[in-house]
Amino acid sequence: MRIGIIGAGAVGGAIAGLLARAGNDVEVTARGAHLHTIRESGLTLTGAWGDSVSRVRAAATLSRVNELVIVATKAHDAEQALRDNIRFVRDVPVVIFQNGLDSLETAAHASPRSDIIGGLATFASSFLSPGTIHVTAAGPSYLGVAGDNDVPARYAADVLNAVMPTFAVPNFRGAQWTKLVINQVNALPAITGLSVQQVIADARLRRIMTASMRETAKIALAQGIRFETLQGLSHRRLRKLASSPLWLGQLIPRAMSRRMGRTPNPGSTLQSIRRGQPSEVDALNGAVVRAAQESGREAPVNALMVELVHDVEATGNFLSIDDAVARFAAATQQ
Repeated sequence: MRIGIIGAGAVGGAIAGLLARAGNDVEVTARGAHLHTIRESGLTLTGAWGDSVSRVRAAATLSRVNELVIVATKAHDAEQALRDNIRFVRDVPVVIFQNGLDSLETAAHASPRSDIIGGLATFASSFLSPGTIHVTAAGPSYLGVAGDNDVPARYAADVLNAVMPTFAVPNFRGAQWTKLVINQVNALPAITGLSVQQVIADARLRRIMTASMRETAKIALAQGIRFETLQGLSHRRLRKLASSPLWLGQLIPRAMSRRMGRTPNPGSTLQSIRRGQPSEVDALNGAVVRAAQESGREAPVNALMVELVHDVEATGNFLSIDDAVARFAAATQQ
């Protein structure tokens, strides 16, 4: 099958490697040293789904019409990426693998003639070096659409499920909010320079992370969201988190850390900072802040996370654990 993947980073590169080694005719878009290495040596995939090197077509933009296109850029790059590739995207089913809440609307605006399918990945992967993607923890992916016609989502899920666990879900908005709770693991590593597992292992940082998860769950419920079950986080469990004391809610990040295993997981936001690229914090924690404002509420923990991640992006200086705890003390006093 001819499949195009726009953005062969941690998520897109992992998907490309899996599809290519299964015999699909895959082309990817990449830039700089990553593009050069893929062209010269192939795309290397290591980790939880096995090791392989796949030869794929690679260029700065797509070069042909494909049967399916997957967009796996950062949220803030998605619209421009679609416009740059619009010649080979229109009228083709497009899966947008992105965090946050706006992926479907952004993609539909950029490519209105395409069937737009939302994608959420729960596997953890890292961009180790140009041409090499390492999957640190396996996990399923979930696809869905904004309307009632789920045929495109089921079609794309069948294609991807042949190489990695993938499911079509009817309540994609609820799935996005559940993933937003899960993505609360990203900001504190970006603020401190620590791995997700190190953050969760520290009792004080774990409390802050739990507070951001609880705040996210509260805002979602205020908007009438019914959570979709991802990684064992059901609507019932997240509704309970929203009203639980922090000492009890910490069971959730602890469980997430165990699922990640021992290989240090830097999280996507820290990976972006280490590469000198803009992070997705505005699409993650920032989405919670905007949703809170729409509901006439506040999200002080997420708002401070946005502020501190941008500080690290601007200065290159991580906060010590003591400094991070001090900055969040007022926001988490509940």
